[in-house]
Amino acid sequence: MSIDTLGAIFNSLARVKIMRLFLLNPQAVLVPSSVATRSSVPPATVRRELALLARSGFIIRKKERQSGKKAIEGWSMNTEFEYIDAMDNLLFGTEFIDLADLSKRFKRSGKVRLLLLSGVFNHSPGARLDLLVVGDNLKRPVVDRTIRSLEAEIGKELAYAVFETSEFVYRASMYDKLIRDVIDFPHEKVINVGNLLQQVPQVAA
Repeated sequence: MSIDTLGAIFNSLARVKIMRLFLLNPQAVLVPSSVATRSSVPPATVRRELALLARSGFIIRKKERQSGKKAIEGWSMNTEFEYIDAMDNLLFGTEFIDLADLSKRFKRSGKVRLLLLSGVFNHSPGARLDLLVVGDNLKRPVVDRTIRSLEAEIGKELAYAVFETSEFVYRASMYDKLIRDVIDFPHEKVINVGNLLQQVPQVAA
C-alpha cells in the first residue's frame, strides 16, 4: 500500500510518517524537533500531530536519562497501545513501498543495474542492510538524497551500501560477508538489469 493511499486513509501523510517513526523506534524518546527532522514534516504540523497521537494513546510522555547529561523529556511509543499490532500491519504491510516508483527514483542516480531490498522492507530486523545499490557511474549524492527521502517516508534510518558493478561482482565472488548477507538470504529485487546476480557464483537468488 503506497504512502499516498495510507495518507488518504489517515487523512494526513504527516501522520503516517510520524506513526511509522515511532513504530520503528519503540524505545526512543523523541522531542518535536527530532520528529520534524527525521520525518521531514514541518514543526507546526508535528506539534499538531503529536497532540492528536497523544490523545489517542498511541504515544506517551517519557523521560530519557543520559549519563552526565540532563534528562530529555519527549514522546515515546506507547508499547501497551491496544491497536499497536493492527497499526503495524497496516503501516508496514505487504508492499508498503511502491516498487515501481522506487525503481524510477533510483534510476535518476545513474546506470543502476541492481537494487535489492532487505531488512525493514521484508521484515528481517536482523539483516545488516536494508538496501543494496549497484551500477555504473552512479551519482552518489543523488543516491544519498533518494535514501534520505525514503527514510523520512518510512520513519527509520536505513542501512545501505552502494557499489560500482565491477566491485560488486568481485566482492560477491570473494564471499564478502556484507554483500552475501543480502544476496544469499530473502530479498526483493527492484532492479536487476541483465540478470547481474547470475555473474555471482552460488547465489540463492
